[in-house]
Amino acid sequence: MLSARRSGSASFFHPVSSALRPDIEVLAIQYPGRQDRRGETPMTDIGELADRVFEALRPQLVREPRPAFFGHSMGATVAFEVAVRMRREGLAPTVLIPSGRRAPSERRSEDVHLRDDAGLVAEIRKLSGTDTRLLDDEEMLSAILPAVRADYRAIERYVGAADAVVDCPVEVFVGDTDEQVTLQEADAWRRRHHRRLRRPCLPGRPLLPHRSRRRDDRAARRHGTGVRLTGAAGLRYWLRRVGAVSRSPP
Repeated sequence: MLSARRSGSASFFHPVSSALRPDIEVLAIQYPGRQDRRGETPMTDIGELADRVFEALRPQLVREPRPAFFGHSMGATVAFEVAVRMRREGLAPTVLIPSGRRAPSERRSEDVHLRDDAGLVAEIRKLSGTDTRLLDDEEMLSAILPAVRADYRAIERYVGAADAVVDCPVEVFVGDTDEQVTLQEADAWRRRHHRRLRRPCLPGRPLLPHRSRRRDDRAARRHGTGVRLTGAAGLRYWLRRVGAVSRSPP
């Protein structure tokens, strides 16, 4: 299961789906209020969103082998909350992979959802995760900003239950230049599970599925591994490393 970042949509993971086929089935979550669900009201509560994702995916969550969960930014928190709901029913994903998101216990004072449209667009530009052509198109902006604001409202007001834990390994990905999460905030995921935790520190910002092959190759060289650690190919590598998928060639 792949859960998108704030302001993102299921199409954010198209490169991942293409890279992982045919040996890995990808289930990308489409939040209400965007693309083919743009007629629905965007959700502003992480808990309610996780409830709906859990119910929608229930048939897949009880199958063997269990799915691996990957979530980027806000999607990491959504994936965590879905895994918490699985635990209540005696289930667990193969692995939880939060990317670019601090642990649920680590809160910051944030108010992006309260800013005017210009302030909201400025924040999106700062994060460099959205095609700037969309941000320069006023008609497109009017269509996407309600969902973006709802995402910021949901994640900035999120307060996870103090005793919420997951019963699976956790692999936390954090970039060495990512301003959205520090190494200490990433390490705090240790308090949210009963299995092992690994926290690779990747060059730049972690595991952005839309990154180009050329940028991924440069990151791999800086990391000194010769292995592409980010983007769609990087996700395949890490899923194999944690044993979530077979190591046989696609």
